[in-house]
Amino acid sequence: MLFWILVAVLTAAVAIVLLLPLLRAGRNADSAEAHDAEVYRDQLDELRRDEAAGLIGGAEAELARAEIARRLIAASARGQAAHAETALPASETRRNRLAQVIVVVLLPAIGLCLYLLQGRPELPAQPLAARLAAPGNDLNILLARAEQHLAENPDDGAGWELLAPIYARNGRLDDAANAYRQAIRILGGSTGRLDGYAETLIALADGIVTKDAREVLEQSQALDASNPRTRFYLALALEQEGKRDEARGAFEALAKDSPADAPWLPLVDRHIASLGGDAGGQTAGQAPVQPGNGAPGGPTEEDVAAAGQMDAQGRQQMIEGMVDSLAARLKENPDNFEGWMRIIRSYVVLDQRRAAEEALAVALKSFPPESDNGRQLLALAGELRITAEGSGQ
Repeated sequence: MLFWILVAVLTAAVAIVLLLPLLRAGRNADSAEAHDAEVYRDQLDELRRDEAAGLIGGAEAELARAEIARRLIAASARGQAAHAETALPASETRRNRLAQVIVVVLLPAIGLCLYLLQGRPELPAQPLAARLAAPGNDLNILLARAEQHLAENPDDGAGWELLAPIYARNGRLDDAANAYRQAIRILGGSTGRLDGYAETLIALADGIVTKDAREVLEQSQALDASNPRTRFYLALALEQEGKRDEARGAFEALAKDSPADAPWLPLVDRHIASLGGDAGGQTAGQAPVQPGNGAPGGPTEEDVAAAGQMDAQGRQQMIEGMVDSLAARLKENPDNFEGWMRIIRSYVVLDQRRAAEEALAVALKSFPPESDNGRQLLALAGELRITAEGSGQ
């Protein structure tokens, strides 16, 4: 019964909130003219009292009464004109009444019918404590329960370690990084914890292997020098620092030491190719990476299938590898207009705007701004809000 009382109160409150504008729409607010007319009437009453008390002579009272009456008539006329201007037309009035009926009758009726069809009014109330005690398959409740447990037991390293990857999968990267830190503090470093922490730091930096992430990866490598996960990110750090030869050597060594069916090999080969190496030349059974569908630097069907099995970070790295490969091809063939359009847009998507501007400047050397292709490049630059130094923009 208490539930239905609350429902009725809430429904009435919502109806009142919706009705107030409709009710006000059919009324005229007090105008200045109406206020003036009321003042003039008070002045007439006061004048009668003064005349009766002998405070003012009859002639003076008559003149004052005439002036006040003239002003009163004028104010009343202005008030009637304002009322006529602001009054709702008959059609508007009917629509206003219909809207009021809908708010008062139809909306509560529709809401009640939907609740009776879709809701479960017969279920007893289940407080938060009860839901936490029996969370079922509700991930939010499970997380809340785990967080409550860790708030009461902050030194439960196993709890932090369990919660960290869940946070990461749900996009709560700051919470994931904190959970990994707590687990490492309590349980010590392991390759799984350190690599997970490093991946979270990289994700927080939009795919950049930061100094902090590299230090964590080096700690993990000291525990297991053959760990492919650690080796991949350390090689990626070298690539991002511009140490192309060292990065290529690190990726090639990882490919050589990996099984032929390792799921990370397509991504490693892509980086090797972008760095000028022979992708697929290090492992048996691996075909060289070839662009598909005639598109310069486009992914093959195998690349797409491999990307579908990767996590978000892996897909990001694969995309960056494709862009780097396309950049290498454009250096060999700068007359590829479609390739320039694609790589400029790709750099902006990857938030590498400086690289996009440099690519635009190089592209405009092959396709001058006054040409049709040059105008398309400038139009794309305007759309992406980038400029090229020396391009005349």
